[in-house]
Amino acid sequence: MKNILITGSNGQLGSEIKDRSANYPQFNFFFTDIDELDLTDREAVMHFFKQNNINACINCAAYTAVDKAEDDRELALLVNSEAVKILSQVCSEHDAFLVHISTDYVFDGRNYKPYNETDPPSPDSYYGLTKLKGEEAVFAFCNKAVIVRTSWLYSAYGNNFVKTMIRLGREKEAIGVVADQVGTPTYAGDLARALLEIISKYDGAVVNEIYHFSNEGAISWYDFAKTIMQEANLNCKVNPIESKDFQAKANRPFYSVLNKAKIKNDFKIEIPYWLDSLKYVIKKLTP
Repeated sequence: MKNILITGSNGQLGSEIKDRSANYPQFNFFFTDIDELDLTDREAVMHFFKQNNINACINCAAYTAVDKAEDDRELALLVNSEAVKILSQVCSEHDAFLVHISTDYVFDGRNYKPYNETDPPSPDSYYGLTKLKGEEAVFAFCNKAVIVRTSWLYSAYGNNFVKTMIRLGREKEAIGVVADQVGTPTYAGDLARALLEIISKYDGAVVNEIYHFSNEGAISWYDFAKTIMQEANLNCKVNPIESKDFQAKANRPFYSVLNKAKIKNDFKIEIPYWLDSLKYVIKKLTP
């Protein structure tokens, strides 16, 4: 039986992996978060891998506060780059397979068609830069690793756009949402299922690959918010605004749709349409 470490397991993605772990009885899962395992402490990570004979790791741990990262640069870099370097080194020393989660923010969002894995990264925020440095650390120190970039993550767990919209929809008569940024919402449960498939199909070979995963389709934040209100039966009016009027500290990609042909082809994964997954989650949130 293989021992699989899931870091950041109290977050959206880690929680969704936990929900699906029983479907993979061939694996013995270790679910950790910062309280159980500090990824910035090399000795602690080494000890955990040795003590539990870890064979593979899905790294869901990340600093994801995009605007705060512009000021809190030291911590963002520590979590998104230095901790990833340590984890990559320890995985390599224990011949363990690493699956690391990255983001559409490694791109500047100035593309006109969905981003391929081979498109050159060009982050336009400090958060995006730290995630890119994390990607570079993975391939610099671990020769059995897969990076999965995703976008606009949400679920019934944690803090996310869908839950925020439902809360605001109950509290307010009208809100403004950015209409000039286009991407793809991703249900963390769909991503969790894909990650577990990657782990289950891994054959022990040397691998350094990047994959893109989001739900199918594309939409603006404004249209996404309107759809959430409709599906949750909320009467809050959603008004479109421009990014320049939102006054966020960090720049967001204007277009960050990801091309998913590679992951679908390599792992024979079927990816749900964004609206179908959204309806499923809203039913969970508004029974």
